[in-house]
Amino acid sequence: MSNSAAQNILSIYQRHAQTFAEQRSQALFEKSWLEKFAHQLPDKGNIIDIGCGNGQPIAGWLIRQGFQLTGVDGASAMLERARQQFPTRRWIQQDMRQLSLGETFDGLLAWDSFFHLAHEDQRSMFDRFAEHSHAGSVLMFTSGTHHGIAMGQFAGEPLFHASLAPDEYR
Repeated sequence: MSNSAAQNILSIYQRHAQTFAEQRSQALFEKSWLEKFAHQLPDKGNIIDIGCGNGQPIAGWLIRQGFQLTGVDGASAMLERARQQFPTRRWIQQDMRQLSLGETFDGLLAWDSFFHLAHEDQRSMFDRFAEHSHAGSVLMFTSGTHHGIAMGQFAGEPLFHASLAPDEYR
């Protein structure tokens, strides 16, 4: 079940983009983490938000702080909402596992997205991160506290989450 659930993530968010928009808290409980991330970046630096979803509330906060933001997500329904809210930003539909834009960014953010990948896909993402980084780039992503898989539920469907051991992320 968990492997098929990991492969089903993009289709879940595609089918339930409206539900996500209605249920996603806009309280920005991540603000302290985002401030730490932003503090390490140059003013008006360029950020790639990998797994950006509909752009709210995280991409919106970064844009309001003056950063140049490129959002990437595999679910076109999520990106359509991001484009409607922030039409002057760049939004790219692509599965993060195939990310290859041929450019680098000051900041790479994979918040509440990276942890939807299976363990082997998480390991291979570090090559994608490196490809889009330059000296001094900052990477921030969410993960669990130990190696494992956790199944949640969203819109009545199983929602996959995984983490590597913390030492694997270093």
